[in-house]
Amino acid sequence: MSEAEFPLLSFIILLPLLGAVAIGFIRDIDLAKIITLCVASFVLFLTLFVVLLFDNSQSGFQLVENYAWIPSLNVEYFVGVDGISVLFLPLTALLTLIAILASWRSTQNNPRFHFALLLALEGITIGVFCALDMMLFLLFWELTLPPLFFLIGLWGIGSQRRGAAMKYTLYMLFGGVPLLLAIILLAVNHSSQVGGAIPYDLAFSLPVLLETSMPADLQTVVFLLFLLGFAIKAPLVPFHTWLPTASMEGPTHVVALLVGLKLGIYGILRFTLPLAPIAAIEFSWILSIIGVITLMYGALIALQQTNLRRLLAFSSISHVGMVIIGIASLNIQGVQGAVFQLINFTLVASSLMLVAGFIQSRIGSTDAVHLGGMAKVMPRLTCLYFIFALASIGIPGTSGFPAELLMIIGALTSHTGLGIAALAGAILGAAYMLSFTRRAFFGPIKHTDVAQAHDLKTRELALLCFPAFLILLFGFFPDSILNINQLASEAWLSRLTVP
Repeated sequence: MSEAEFPLLSFIILLPLLGAVAIGFIRDIDLAKIITLCVASFVLFLTLFVVLLFDNSQSGFQLVENYAWIPSLNVEYFVGVDGISVLFLPLTALLTLIAILASWRSTQNNPRFHFALLLALEGITIGVFCALDMMLFLLFWELTLPPLFFLIGLWGIGSQRRGAAMKYTLYMLFGGVPLLLAIILLAVNHSSQVGGAIPYDLAFSLPVLLETSMPADLQTVVFLLFLLGFAIKAPLVPFHTWLPTASMEGPTHVVALLVGLKLGIYGILRFTLPLAPIAAIEFSWILSIIGVITLMYGALIALQQTNLRRLLAFSSISHVGMVIIGIASLNIQGVQGAVFQLINFTLVASSLMLVAGFIQSRIGSTDAVHLGGMAKVMPRLTCLYFIFALASIGIPGTSGFPAELLMIIGALTSHTGLGIAALAGAILGAAYMLSFTRRAFFGPIKHTDVAQAHDLKTRELALLCFPAFLILLFGFFPDSILNINQLASEAWLSRLTVP
């Protein structure tokens, strides 16, 4: 581990939180918006600086900050990044900035509170990706709930938005219980292994826990508890029902954050398998089955959808299944493909949801029966939609191709049947995206609302062009991503060996 000379990560986490508090004291709405935009832009700049400072030749954690927090329990404020987590910082900042711009004029009800919540959510989410103390991670994890509860419940576009906010919150609170129990078991096991006493020899530091031996039966319990807690957030079948509900009821720029930032999958990758390596190997078949079920279920349900927002929700669920298959492969291709796809989620899934929001604001619906012929009246929106849709399918030249290719190769290398399932899921993904595209964007114009719809405005065009550029950049130059997480992925795999 390399320690930071300046607390850069803490500053990045704290700055959006301070910005959110500052907005609460500003009565001028326009000034509050400008401050929000400036803070989000500066955070993006700082996170890009973190990537520049990151050393690809090291596999361990970098820019580490470690301070005593609750000394009586050995709980620390411990943050850092490695090749797996570092890219999620600028992507979180970018997606937050895009969400702010997407809701710049559409948020009329209490805009100061709205933008303050977006900034708070940004800082907390970056904290999730940086936390290396398990209790600190759980704190950030749970703190994501209040902003999302209010963002969905107060600014949702559906009549059942408050119910959707409550459903999401209850699901996440339920998922937090097994996470807390697993963390306590890890800490107590460390105390037992070193022959210490509770609470003086408890340990919550991730690097320390990774080096602490654990009985096989306890590993099984910890593995299953972590898997349950993170599966709800991911989401994996059968804990997925909150996402389609939130997609239909919540504001699209907030749903873009939900589908773009897969914190549940990150938790499985960061904690579930490395902390219980024997159980991870023994129960990799369970992960594979869950991944296949989620992949196929999400894809088949998406095939039946006539509403773009619901289709994107089930598409997101299906892609989560593909990532789980990549992780369960337990080889370098599968792991790097899974990390690549998580990055791809941030760009592609969130951008498609924003496109759905722009369609909703113009036509009043994202149902195929109310669309048709949009390519004729909205060529710029259609062009960008196609880039995102093709990336979702995994067409060569887009960032989706190297991600899916690596995961499919990893699955085939691990087990032929697993690889065939991944290929089938990819084919179904192309089927539901192309089918809806044909119905919504081509054919004759049948509705007046479509005929009178206006194309993307300059601001909307700009905020979608940047992720489109990154999708093409990472598609043609995938090594720009793979080189960053190569050593970290190899180190991750090296832990999954039976001692």
